[in-house]
Amino acid sequence: MIAAGESDKASMPRLRKVWLAFTAAVMAAASFLTVSAQAADPPPLSVPILLYHRLGPVVADEMTITTPVVEAQLKAIQEHGYTVVPLVTLLASLGESATTLPERSVVIVADDGHKSVYTDLFPLMKRYRVPVTLFIYPSAISNANYAMTWEQLAEMKASGLADIQSHTFWHPNFKIDKKRLAPAAYERFVQDQLVRSKSVLEQKLGGKVDLLAWPFGIHDAELEEAAGAAGYVAAFTIDRRPVTRAERLMALPRFIVTDHDRGNRFEKLLQGNSK
Repeated sequence: MIAAGESDKASMPRLRKVWLAFTAAVMAAASFLTVSAQAADPPPLSVPILLYHRLGPVVADEMTITTPVVEAQLKAIQEHGYTVVPLVTLLASLGESATTLPERSVVIVADDGHKSVYTDLFPLMKRYRVPVTLFIYPSAISNANYAMTWEQLAEMKASGLADIQSHTFWHPNFKIDKKRLAPAAYERFVQDQLVRSKSVLEQKLGGKVDLLAWPFGIHDAELEEAAGAAGYVAAFTIDRRPVTRAERLMALPRFIVTDHDRGNRFEKLLQGNSK
């Protein structure tokens, strides 16, 4: 027979194994919950949106960048390890189920629809395989001598590198229009500018138009509400800072790029530094 004390001693190794297994299970569960909680919080995000307008052989105005400078900027983006991501990918990363972006991400957009975007920027887009979102005001397309044609826009979109979005119908200055029009007339004017641009672009080029660039960067709470009612999910200013998750979707910032943004100055833009 085994004495009672001897029986207790014999059971201790088994109890120890059970206790260790229980402890390990608890620690594993705690570790899982910690990882899950961390995964629920999206990683920090700071992405510059680089805004272009016109390209050309000479600097005709402050919005024109010589084509060789733009090519040098695209080379610098690659050489410094940055990745140009589509604007819609950046917007997806701002959502609740965040899309993971490359560590060094940058977005490129172009406003207005100047013909040099087709003749000068489009070849660079194809050469360097960079996606660009074009914010267009349709009244100028196939109408103004400085603007692209609908056929050119369609060709750019068909390449898979260009996304076409709205810049209102004719690029008004809403501050001036608000002063010259009665409140009801101004409200109708804003709605027409937002809705007609969206409708024409979708009809002419297909696809969904739900992003808006504010003309001259002008926006306020009233305009933002009107944009949301017109079916836009995000809108963009010309405030010089990178996009973070602290930004409002109807007032996302962008950096206007100039011909002076070369070398170290351009590198600072890539880092989200406006100075």
